[in-house]
Amino acid sequence: MTLINRAHINRDNYNCLLKNYYYKNQAECAFKVECNQNFTLKNIACIIVLLVCFSINSNSQITSAKITYERKTNLFKKFKNENQKRWIKEEDKIKIDFFELYVTDTISLFKPQESELRENMSWTTQKNTVYQNFNTQQRYIIKTMWGEEIHLNDSLFLRHWKITESSRKIAGYNCRKAIWQANDSTRIYAWFSYDILPSTGPESFNGLPGTILGLATEDGGVIYFAKKVEVLNPIATTFIIPKKKKIFTIKQLISDMDKRYSKEPWYKGMMYEQFGIW
Repeated sequence: MTLINRAHINRDNYNCLLKNYYYKNQAECAFKVECNQNFTLKNIACIIVLLVCFSINSNSQITSAKITYERKTNLFKKFKNENQKRWIKEEDKIKIDFFELYVTDTISLFKPQESELRENMSWTTQKNTVYQNFNTQQRYIIKTMWGEEIHLNDSLFLRHWKITESSRKIAGYNCRKAIWQANDSTRIYAWFSYDILPSTGPESFNGLPGTILGLATEDGGVIYFAKKVEVLNPIATTFIIPKKKKIFTIKQLISDMDKRYSKEPWYKGMMYEQFGIW
């Protein structure tokens, strides 16, 4: 074989090797680009899913609302004295009252729902108005006792709760059950929702990681249940406390009433119900 033929063969081999190398690199590059594109698209898809989930979760966390409650009181369980029971007919033993709770992340107002209807047997149940300020850790209570409106200013009522695994739905919200052992003979059950963030509830109740939508004594004598939750921002004037010349602390009021009524057989139980639980 001549030197010229060898040169042609070497050149052809070289060109063939060069083409193979080029196409191989081109295929690898194309594969890498495709992988990178797929990887990037997967990343974008994951980020979008996370953002949507975060948005849904954020929207479900309610910080302000108006909640309407129905309270049922079994008057036969409330009044132990037969002289009091004789004034209550069987068909009237369950008394129903309605309340409203306005909540924000700093303050709440629980008050009786206004109505133009004439109330039957109004003397049998108490209707309190309670402001709870979570910034100052104070509560302001308006009670009607013996026909007189009494104003009280005191610290928040702190309770030690035991949160259970039991759950139920109230007014369309998932709620978890908690228990407060008020004393040796009285337990209070509360159902709160993690979806409504303010730590408040009916009357002076608070201290749970969400708003209380259900509340009941163990014997079912008194039961509060939310009937409607409206997501809204209460106007600032909602939380303006009415002015009163004489304002007591709870300790001052109890001391004052002790002097006048401590010897009465009904006094101790009545005062505990008024200030020891609610």
